[in-house]
Amino acid sequence: MPTVPVTSRIKPAALQAGDTVGIVAPASNIKRELLEAGCDRLRKMGFRPFFFDSILEQDLYFAGPVERRVAELEEMFVRPEVKAIVCARGGYGCNYLIDRLDLRKITAHPKIFVGYSDATTLLTWFADAAGFVTFHGPMVTRDFAQPDGVDASSWEEALTGASRWTLETAGVEPLREGSADGILYGGCLSMLVASLGTPHEIRTAGTVLFVEDVAAKPYQIDRMLMHLKHAGKLAGVKGVVFGEMLECHQAASQGYTLQEVILRVLADLDIPIAYGLSSGHVSKRNITLPIGVKVSLQVESAGVRLQILEPATTRAAMNARRS
Repeated sequence: MPTVPVTSRIKPAALQAGDTVGIVAPASNIKRELLEAGCDRLRKMGFRPFFFDSILEQDLYFAGPVERRVAELEEMFVRPEVKAIVCARGGYGCNYLIDRLDLRKITAHPKIFVGYSDATTLLTWFADAAGFVTFHGPMVTRDFAQPDGVDASSWEEALTGASRWTLETAGVEPLREGSADGILYGGCLSMLVASLGTPHEIRTAGTVLFVEDVAAKPYQIDRMLMHLKHAGKLAGVKGVVFGEMLECHQAASQGYTLQEVILRVLADLDIPIAYGLSSGHVSKRNITLPIGVKVSLQVESAGVRLQILEPATTRAAMNARRS
């Protein structure tokens, strides 16, 4: 797998009103009514949703056979009219694609690629092996299909070339105070751990690591964090930001919090730690996070501040495209 320094990732062209947004289903199968609802929301936001009819295929729990999913994704990168690619949903199945995708096609046409959950596998692989910035954010049949599913502010700032901006962190809980600068990286914890020992193993050195998951019990979160630690993946991390961790509890009557579990596992790391950023599996308003850009994290008793220090997309490419 090619080695791409984290400081040299390519920034895809910024998104603008009227652009075509390609929708893909690289993992689990989807429902037509949710796809149509998500497309309606994209149209109201000023974009032109586009998908292939084959997106509704089903093979066991997949969105059709792996050949269909590979062909769909490659075609969306190659098609010049498609300016951004958004996953319809996660589920399971992106790991089937990595060994079959023609990475040369993708690196030749870097584009905005958005998703979370199982799509973490593609987000981190494209960031590391293909060398471009990707986006951990809302998906079509999950978030765009819901009235309050998308955080519009971060979507716009992340995808339209804002130079410096601060994420909304109201309600994010400081677990360990401190400050750190690094490259924003991460995604669904289960997928990050699943990469270990494979050719597409995550590269966390020098990062502010974002970690989130859904319906995982605290002891399972403990086990996965310990796995990352034993694999050396936390040694070079500058700071950690946890997501909402939706439904990650043992039982309603458990006598401990997930926050306590996290602090126990990460007790020997002298880095800032925050908890509760609403990106990925969330209850509402899914925040878009650019994977592969420089950020600054400040965790204080009074609150948490996460600032994006550089554009995640390039307006120069956008202006050239207009010409």
